[in-house]
Amino acid sequence: MTGPTSAPWVAVVGDNTVDRYLADSTVEYSGGNAFNVAVQLARLGVPVRYFGAVADDPDARIIERGLAVNGIPADDLAVLPGETAVTVIRLLPGGDRVFEREDFGVTADYYPDPAALEAIASADWVHLGMLPRASELRAELARRGSGTVSQDCAVAAGLDHLDVAFLSAGEGADAAALAAATAAEGVPLVVVTRGAEGALGFDGESTWVQQAVPTTVVDTTGAGDSFIAGFIARRVGGGGVADALAGGAAHAAETCTHPAGWPHPPETTVPTPNPTTPTTEETR
Repeated sequence: MTGPTSAPWVAVVGDNTVDRYLADSTVEYSGGNAFNVAVQLARLGVPVRYFGAVADDPDARIIERGLAVNGIPADDLAVLPGETAVTVIRLLPGGDRVFEREDFGVTADYYPDPAALEAIASADWVHLGMLPRASELRAELARRGSGTVSQDCAVAAGLDHLDVAFLSAGEGADAAALAAATAAEGVPLVVVTRGAEGALGFDGESTWVQQAVPTTVVDTTGAGDSFIAGFIARRVGGGGVADALAGGAAHAAETCTHPAGWPHPPETTVPTPNPTTPTTEETR
């Protein structure tokens, strides 16, 4: 268990994928909803562990390298029989992307084993990305008395035992109505992203509105994941909702300026894992 003076740390649970772009067959990127959030948190200096699954295949090496170059140990990757997830992406003019094909592979079968559950429950904040058994995990975390639990509700179902719900309304949607309906289900804080129209936060009483940060759009892949990471980073750092929304908007805008969900280095240099990232022993 981390000591009382240790920095708050985040457990990110869920999907990963190898992103392949139709227009560029020379580069294979590591990504996925949960994976991108974990990487972006690490890049923001937040101690983080990523819990997900890969197969024993060449694509798994791409996921492992993505963790390594961002200082996240691969110790919490489960290896399951099957294939590592792959997403084929086509970029549109202006940077919007279309998922031509999504093969979820072993991520569709992943659920944390007992040792992983123990570690996840000890985190100060747990974020769930795409996870087929998300409701089951939230219930288990509630039973164990875990810290704050958030979820990307665009890719994982259920609202019970949830502290922060991240929703995507898109431009032109009634984000306030969506937030109010979600809060009425018992979620203490609802965050709704609206693309170029910014984001909104609602806690059942107060509403916060955040404008989108102007940016040069190269690729919108991972912008929503980066918003979530920016928001969580500010919150675990002690910031309020308005500050967290601003952090999310700024980080999402930065992500739009480069290909893929995080800025992949051109070389394969792998640094030593982030010393602020809690190890398995430290969280027991």
